[in-house]
Amino acid sequence: MRDLYHLLATVAPTSSTVLIAGETGTGKELAARALHHNSPRRNNRFVALNCSAIPETLLEAELFGHVRGAFTGAIATRQGRLEQANKGTLFLDEVGTMSPALQAKLLRVLQEREFERVGDAHTIKIDVRVIAATHSDLDRMVADGTFRQDLFYRLNVIPVKVPPLRDRRDDIPLLVQHFLQKLCAELGRETVTVSQDAMRRLMAYSWPGNVRQLENIVERALAFSKGRPQIDVADLGPEIVEPRGGAEKEDAWLPDEGLDFASYIGGLELAIIRRSLEKTHGNKRQAAKLLNLKRTTLIEKLKRLEPRAGDSAAKLS
Repeated sequence: MRDLYHLLATVAPTSSTVLIAGETGTGKELAARALHHNSPRRNNRFVALNCSAIPETLLEAELFGHVRGAFTGAIATRQGRLEQANKGTLFLDEVGTMSPALQAKLLRVLQEREFERVGDAHTIKIDVRVIAATHSDLDRMVADGTFRQDLFYRLNVIPVKVPPLRDRRDDIPLLVQHFLQKLCAELGRETVTVSQDAMRRLMAYSWPGNVRQLENIVERALAFSKGRPQIDVADLGPEIVEPRGGAEKEDAWLPDEGLDFASYIGGLELAIIRRSLEKTHGNKRQAAKLLNLKRTTLIEKLKRLEPRAGDSAAKLS
């Protein structure tokens, strides 16, 4: 990440086109915004367009704008994102989803710095920095013939790679702290901490959704904590507590200083028991059946792992 920050700081003052690659949720738009806000264009607009979120039939008009009557529903002349970003920065997210025809038109814009609105013959000159992003392998798409090679070279002047969260696990505690401070401030709550076992579970997870997924998990865990000053393992959700498949098991994280194995496993047991009780609305017999345990065994485990919960559990059916 330090290498990434250094690269962004180096290229921000230029007007060179940048191609940001990275998995979904790694923060590609944040990198693009960092480039813009540290550039001479910072006082002009940063305009973002997600190419995958707009139907192909509308994407051209969204990018280039249109004149009145250009197509059904075009009741007025409208600026496109390119024109809105003049003197500033245009961020094209998921550029790999563009059709070949639109790729050709974008290539002309990058080469000539001019375009026409849909339905208009008037050429508009622009001064805009283009930053593109993709989670797709554009090299492979070029080889397959689904992405123009000349456009790829125009976009890939300065390549930037944002690493996945699983490759920078030491950032997880910092990110969790940041998200909790932000969320607690929004809710007017005192800042909440995370238990050691819960943090270990977060750092052991593979995070297929990267930083965006982590933020969502932290927000949900804060809601599940129900005003408690500390987030525990059971607040994290089933995908963290009960990961499916073997990826997380093979990728298990062990801190250099070691861990309290009994406490770690006990936290896992308690989290799974709590989840089974949630699914059965507190019915111990059904929860035990889900876990392939005897009801008495389930209650004994609750008494051992969480004495207060175990005492009340023994009184329930």
